[in-house]
Amino acid sequence: MSWYVVCTNCGRDDLPTDQLLAACPSCGGEWLDPRYDYDRLAPVMREETGARSCTMWRFREWLPVHKDEHIVTMGEGGTPLLRLKNLSLMLGIPHLYLKDERQGPTASFKDRQASLAISVLREHGIREVVVASTGNVAISYSAYAAQAGIKLWTFLTSSVPADKMREVALYGSEVVKVTATYDRTKQVAARFAEQRGLFLDRGIKGMAARESMKTIAYEIAQQLGWRSPDWYIQAVSGGLGPVGVLKGFWELREMGLVETMPKIACIQAAGCAPMVRAWEQGLPQTCCGRIPSDFDHHSSHWRPRHCL
Repeated sequence: MSWYVVCTNCGRDDLPTDQLLAACPSCGGEWLDPRYDYDRLAPVMREETGARSCTMWRFREWLPVHKDEHIVTMGEGGTPLLRLKNLSLMLGIPHLYLKDERQGPTASFKDRQASLAISVLREHGIREVVVASTGNVAISYSAYAAQAGIKLWTFLTSSVPADKMREVALYGSEVVKVTATYDRTKQVAARFAEQRGLFLDRGIKGMAARESMKTIAYEIAQQLGWRSPDWYIQAVSGGLGPVGVLKGFWELREMGLVETMPKIACIQAAGCAPMVRAWEQGLPQTCCGRIPSDFDHHSSHWRPRHCL
C-alpha cells in the first residue's frame, strides 16, 4: 500500500482506501486526507518526475488511485509558469509569475480535479454521478465522464452563461438549471442524488478534488528549481485551489524538497465575496461555510481548518 487515509478530526489512520467514505466511521469527521510514504518518495519526486510526460500524472505516486488502468486523462496539468516581465516592472516586483491553467483540455484548472475524481469513480465502479456547478466543474467533469462512460447529472445555477450550458450538454451530460443561489443549487443536487441513490460529488470535501490541486504546487516548485514562491494568489469561490496547493507545498516540505511554505492570498470578485466580508468582519464563517482552510506552518502535521 503506497498510501493510507487519515481522519484529520480524530486522527484515525487506518481508514479503508477501497471505499468512498463520506465521513470517518469513528467520529463522523468529513475531512479525510490521504498520506504517503514521503521518505521513500522524496528521491522519486526529485530525480524521476522531471523526465516523465508533462501532465499532472507525472506525480502518479502521490495521487490516490490504485491501478493505472482506471486513470482517465486528456493531458491535463503540465501547464507553463510564465514570467510577467512587464507587469513586474509596473508593480516593482522583480519575480512575478503566472501559472497558465488555460492550457488544460477544457481551458480550466478544474480539468485536474475532473481527471482524478473521474478516475477514482471509475476505479470504484461508479457509473452515474451528480455534481453541482457554476460552470467550469460541469464542463470539465462532462468531458472526462464522457471518456470514462459515466453518466453525469449537472445542476447549474441559472446565472451560468448559455454557451457553457450548451458545452456541458454537448458532452452528453444531463443539464438541470436551478433558479437559485449556488448554495441552494447544491442542496437540490444533494436531494436528487439521495432520492435516486446516486453518487454525489462533494467538491472540496472529496479527497480526489483536493489531491488533484496539489499537483499545481508540485509543478510550480519544480519549475522554480525546487523552491517555494513567497506568495500564492488565486481567485476563489469555495477555496479548493489554495487548499490543495497548500497540501502540495506541505508534502514537498515533508520530503525536504522545499524549505518554506508560501503565504496565501484568496481573491474574490466584489459581486460575490462572502469570504472577504467574513474576514473583514472577523467572522468564523461565511454565509455559505467556513473561512478557507489553513494549517500550522510550524507543525509536521497537515491540519486543515475545514472550508465550506
